[in-house]
Amino acid sequence: MTASLDSTHDPALQSWVESANEATTDFPIQNLPFGRFRQREQRGAGPWRIGIAIGDQVLDLRAARIIDTDDIVSLLAAPAAERRALRRLVSEGLRLGSGRETVWRQALTAVADVVLGLPCDIRNYTDFYTGIHHARAIGRLFRPDQPLLPNYQWVPIGYHGRASSLLASGANFRRPHGQIKPADCDAPVLSPTARLDFELELGFIVGQGNELGHPVNIEAAEERIFGLTLLNDWSARDIQSWEYQPLGPFLSKNFASTLSPWMVTLEALAPFRLPFTRPAGDPAPLSYLDCAADHEAGSIDIRLQAWIETETMRRAGMPPELLSESNACHAYWTMAQLVAHHTMNGCNLQAGDLLGSGTLSGPASDEGGSLIELTAGGRNPIRLRDGESRTFLLDGDAILFKAICEKPGARRIGFGECRGMVGHLPQAFAAAGYPHDG
Repeated sequence: MTASLDSTHDPALQSWVESANEATTDFPIQNLPFGRFRQREQRGAGPWRIGIAIGDQVLDLRAARIIDTDDIVSLLAAPAAERRALRRLVSEGLRLGSGRETVWRQALTAVADVVLGLPCDIRNYTDFYTGIHHARAIGRLFRPDQPLLPNYQWVPIGYHGRASSLLASGANFRRPHGQIKPADCDAPVLSPTARLDFELELGFIVGQGNELGHPVNIEAAEERIFGLTLLNDWSARDIQSWEYQPLGPFLSKNFASTLSPWMVTLEALAPFRLPFTRPAGDPAPLSYLDCAADHEAGSIDIRLQAWIETETMRRAGMPPELLSESNACHAYWTMAQLVAHHTMNGCNLQAGDLLGSGTLSGPASDEGGSLIELTAGGRNPIRLRDGESRTFLLDGDAILFKAICEKPGARRIGFGECRGMVGHLPQAFAAAGYPHDG
């Protein structure tokens, strides 16, 4: 069910790309994540190229004559065995002493000299709710007597998002407007959100899809995932609280979601797998969501971080400040369970689809994956080291996500950065609270 360890995971492997051997790089030769890039001088024109991150460089797979296409969806849709063979080929070619160095060095470009986009064209987007600590924290704010709804421990909760508003890391977005129902008013008002929030998530990129009407068995479900990214599912909490009943989130979620550029493959994550267990006393999942392999290694040890960079910090040349830290192992549902459930009714997943994990908070109060948790619904502002405070995000605030996998006996790998910033509306329109185009 899961990728096994092989020579590509050897922590002693070194690369002829010198920066890949640095202890702090996210992209050593043991990682080899896939993404898309353009040369910076193209200024948004021309086709996306398929690349692999290695140290501070990008290896152009077509220029290195490793593949003969720029269509990354065809790469995603390849059988898992072909994907693993490609990983071994690239690993061998990038190793110190490889005979391919002379040719492949010509296919390298510094990350600083390229523009990174979405890792692929996302066809469909489903956001799940696998973070049980987040679900309980949100539930306590609105339903203190029943924070966790009865179905949560039985069915992976999710909703269909909006693929067209997915943003590449580094992009800005405008503060959304929507209907908001103030507590002291009888009717809602149209207003820009005052409770803009981030959500610390992982994204699972679907590789090989399934035919319509043919569910994916849980034993084979992980084979359908190509790789993982970081995902920030921005949320307008005041719009959300008014609109989410009875059909769930709508305009409070579909205005922007930010995705990191590199897909870290399941093969690269193999050394960091963990057993998946449920707390004692919780109900066992239904049989279609349960298998021995998922119990043995269905979870992954990924340390997740959320950082804030305010406009004041940028102007002062200050680095971002860490807001919270959590771990993907806190998820209540596994990747395999999400795929098996998503397809159980015959839904056909396609190469390039995105499944969001939902907010991955930890059990402690400082491990919240959103501001609504960290500030107890806005009642307890966060004090930043420069004297500023935040309950929710202001215009000019940037949120950065990072993720790291490390353990004794394995090479540390990372996911790179997922960054998004709340842009400024023209002052006159922002003050009036009206949408603006132009």
